[in-house]
Formats: sequence, C-alpha cells, structure tokens
Amino acid sequence: MTASRNPAEPGRVVLLTTSHRVAPGLLSWPAWQALHSADSVVCADAGHPQLPYVREAGVEVSIGEPTARELVDACVGGHTVVVIATAEGEPRLTDGLARLAGSGRERMPDLELLPGSYDLPGARLLDLVQVMDRIRGECPWSGVRTHEDLVKYGIEEAYELVEAIEQGDREELSEELGDVLLQVVFHARIAQDDPDEPFSIDDVAGGIVAKLIHRHPHVFGDEAAETADEVKAHWLRTKATEKQRASVTEGIPLGQPALALAAKLAGRARTAGIDVLPSGEGIGYELLTLAARAEASGIDPETALRAAARTYRDAIRTAETTTGTTTGTTTDTTETD
Repeated sequence: MTASRNPAEPGRVVLLTTSHRVAPGLLSWPAWQALHSADSVVCADAGHPQLPYVREAGVEVSIGEPTARELVDACVGGHTVVVIATAEGEPRLTDGLARLAGSGRERMPDLELLPGSYDLPGARLLDLVQVMDRIRGECPWSGVRTHEDLVKYGIEEAYELVEAIEQGDREELSEELGDVLLQVVFHARIAQDDPDEPFSIDDVAGGIVAKLIHRHPHVFGDEAAETADEVKAHWLRTKATEKQRASVTEGIPLGQPALALAAKLAGRARTAGIDVLPSGEGIGYELLTLAARAEASGIDPETALRAAARTYRDAIRTAETTTGTTTGTTTDTTETD
C-alpha cells in the first residue's frame, strides 16, 4: 500500500468491527457507507465471513496485513482506508498506530472505530450453545451423561443460587445463575440426541416464549391487569385451562422440600377458595399448620426457616467462641459421617 505524501491532508483510518453472532452481511448503514466511500478496504483474514457479502455489494477488498507505518502512508493525501477487523481485533495494528501517535513526530490520520454490527441482548447464549455442543461431542464424560445423571447437580445448583440470593452476594449470584443456565443447556443438548423424541434448546426456548406470551395477555394482548394479584389470578386460570386439571393439587411436585410443599398446597387451596385445614396430631401437622399460616401471610416458610437457621448457626458459633468449644469436642448422635 503506497501513496504520495501530502502532510496537509492526513486522511482517515476506519477499523470496522463485526460480530460473529450476527448473520454475515447484516451490517449497519454507517458501515456500508464507510465501505463504499473508502479509497481502499483491507482485511487480514481471507476467510472472513463478511467478505463475500461486501464484495457482492461491489466493494473491492484487498487481503493483507499492512503495518501501522504502511497504513498511515496510505492515508496521506486525504485518503480513507477501511480495515475489516478479524476476530482478534487487530491488536498488532492498533498497538503500532498507538506507538506512532505517541512518538509526537507523526501527523496521524483520523482514527475511527466503527462497529459494523452489534450483539443483540442474549447473544452470548449462542456461544454457550456452541460450547456445549462441542463439549457434548468431544468430552468423554459429558458425551455420555443422561438426564438422570444430572438430577443431583440441578438440585445442588438451585440451592446454591438460593443461597447467593439470600446472602446478597452479587458476584456469587451471577456465577450461580450461570451454573443453573448450564444445567438447562446441558439437558437440552442431551435431549437433542434422543433417537425417538429429540428436542433442542430452540424448542425449549420457543415453548417458554409461547407460554409467557399466552399467559401475559395484559402485556401482549388486550386484557388489563392493574395489580400483581390480578396477574397471578389470570396466570392460574390460564394454567388450569391449559392443563385441564381435575384438582388444584395436580402439578405440585411432592419431592420438593416439605415446608415448600405444604405452603404450595395451602396456597393453591386458598386461591381456589377451598377452606380446608390440616387435621391430625403430631409435629408434622403442627408444622403444616405453621406453613399454611405463613403462606396466607405472604411469607415463604422455607425462606423464613432458613433465615432463622442462619441466625441459629451464628448463635452457635458465638457460643463456641465464648465457651472455647471447638469442632469435634462434642458428639452428635444424629450424624453418620
């Protein structure tokens, strides 16, 4: 790349970046304007996914890796050079331009970073799907996992997410959300391999999108809902119609923690207007009554008990410090390990 020098007109360098998460050819209007008006366009990657579309649009692209010196020289005389950046972002070139500019001896061209395409919200989910697909195909452990193998991990990750929320740890919350998301993507990838009834992550996402739209007519339709209670009531009515359940207790997983189960049953009965109280004697019925009372008061009994348990744990630790009790000095006959 050569050009006659004219110090009065330094020209312009446009570093055009694109996202691999957006379909090739879907460039912004400013990007197309820059490409069509440039004196020269260069790209270091002959296999860059945008090149066929850029060339089809009538833009000539040279394949090469100009140095910073060559690029500055090419801009002399008021010329504009567009560099279509590779996936690495051209660090060698940008570092070289920074060194020339920092020397104070160069009349530098105008430097512009122009995003030609942007990641849409959620675009990194595509990366996760691709990574999971490769792991499923190449990892000896992940490649043979089944839904049943992952059950315990899903439960563990859900509880760790709850703990991060209750502790108010934002960094931990972000990480635990990722771990839960991994379980969803992993299960969907396993399902994709099923020989009889396969489905993919797109089927999972499409199903929940359709469900959310259908159950939010006050957002996506003509119905109105002014309060959270009205939204909840409509949600339950819609679910009842969809599922065609004979009882409000249907669909409640009995394997969930007992307090949560009791509260869920009580909530379903209360919402349906069924006035029934647990009957019987013993600590189980007392706990059930407490759980129902908590639910009616808008309190999640699981959350309340965990908060009380954490306070109890702190009290135990304080007592240990005060009395000098150390781990292992007492025997708990309820423990087996």
